[in-house]
Amino acid sequence: QVQLVESGGGLVQAGGSLRLSCAASGRTFSGYVMGWFRQAPGKEREFVGSIVWSGGITYYTNPVKGRFTISRDNAKNTVYLQMNSLKPEDTAVYYCAARLTSDREYTNWGQGTQVTVSS
Repeated sequence: QVQLVESGGGLVQAGGSLRLSCAASGRTFSGYVMGWFRQAPGKEREFVGSIVWSGGITYYTNPVKGRFTISRDNAKNTVYLQMNSLKPEDTAVYYCAARLTSDREYTNWGQGTQVTVSS
C-alpha cells in the first residue's frame, strides 16, 4: 500500500525559503508521477507541480515557475519541493500525491503540511 508522508512545513517570512519532503513507501515508484498540491483557507486545492519519477521531467503551475523546484532522491524514495522567494499568497497546506503515469487522477495522498508565509 502506497504511503506518502510530508514534512518540512513551517512559518517563514516573505522572501524566505522552505524545502518540503515527501517520503514515499509501499512500492517502487518508477512508473509513477509525483505531484505537489496546495490548499489555502477558503480556496480549492490547486496543482503546484509534478515530477515523473523515471526521467525526472517536471511541470509547474505558472505562479510558482522560477521559484519552486521539484526533485526526487531515488535512494531515499523521497520527493522534494524547494520553495524560494516565498510570498504570503503561498500560504497553504501542501500535499504530496502520486498516480501511475497511465492515470489522469492522483490516487494516493499524504496528510499535508502547513506552510505559512508572513509579510
